Amino acid sequence: MPQNHIDETHPHGHVDLCAAGTDLYARALRIGRITRSEAEATPCLMDLDLLHPDPDDPAWLRPVPPTAALARLVHPLEREIQDRRILATGLSRTFEQFMAISAQDPSTTHAITVLEGIHRIDAVLGRATAECTQELLTVQPGGARSEHTLSTALNRVQPLLDRGVHVRTLYQHTARHSPGMQVYLEQAGMSRLQVRTLEESIERLIIIDRSVALIPARQDRQVALELRHPGLVEYLASVFEQSWARATPFGEQVPNAQPREGISGIQRSIAKLLVEGHVDEAIARRLGMNVRTCRAHIAKLAAALGSGSRAQLGYLIARSGILDREDAGDDQPGG
Repeated sequence: MPQNHIDETHPHGHVDLCAAGTDLYARALRIGRITRSEAEATPCLMDLDLLHPDPDDPAWLRPVPPTAALARLVHPLEREIQDRRILATGLSRTFEQFMAISAQDPSTTHAITVLEGIHRIDAVLGRATAECTQELLTVQPGGARSEHTLSTALNRVQPLLDRGVHVRTLYQHTARHSPGMQVYLEQAGMSRLQVRTLEESIERLIIIDRSVALIPARQDRQVALELRHPGLVEYLASVFEQSWARATPFGEQVPNAQPREGISGIQRSIAKLLVEGHVDEAIARRLGMNVRTCRAHIAKLAAALGSGSRAQLGYLIARSGILDREDAGDDQPGG
């Protein structure tokens, strides 16, 4: 078949028949032939072999009968369809033996699916949440949310709330400082969307109708696992419930938020992680803040305790008893 004739006046390939080509082909059929100069503006007619040179006069072109043209154009498509049907039949026969094996142990079917790429993860999450009918549980670690993130979340959760799905979300305390968080909750409906926050948080987690869960499989969150094994999903749901029980409702004040002896609640949390041996980056990630903010809190903590070095800071934290007093306060009712 001739190469495509694509230019600014005729911007399509040889498999297309434009309006001008359609009109000219119809005219050629009516009068029996057209001049070559008339066909220059519609190269698709020649590309599709709808016009042939007139054997009696090279200046003219004659139309190919539409029945012959259609049969010639459709034949390779029908052959391709037939080839694909043969391929599909062969694949079905090949996989019959595997489906028989899978049917004997349905618990292994799609128990764990690896999702690679943020677009595929979002697509699977979108389909799963769209099918949610009863309950959606989510854990969203990290700090303040951008307006775009909150808008995307609202678009995804609003249809669920409208059809009566029970939605609970866990954030970290640092998300309370997001300017758009209060607006997001008001738009979603505080009475319908339950939100609580924690100082530290488990990793991102989404559980849909307690039948499917999604968790990250890599730190950059470009790979996720879709879990459908009932035992795994139930275990993750119990982890969520334990965290939910320790969390603070969004409308209530965070326990130990007020400074004591010049040391704030967040600084006591940092002190606990420092004593456990975590580095700045790990502390920042666990508490949902950036590293610069974390180090600023560490500097204030060191100043409050009179520490001159990181090694001395750990010793002074242990000697000060601030962590012991925090644990004692947590044992009190409402702590």
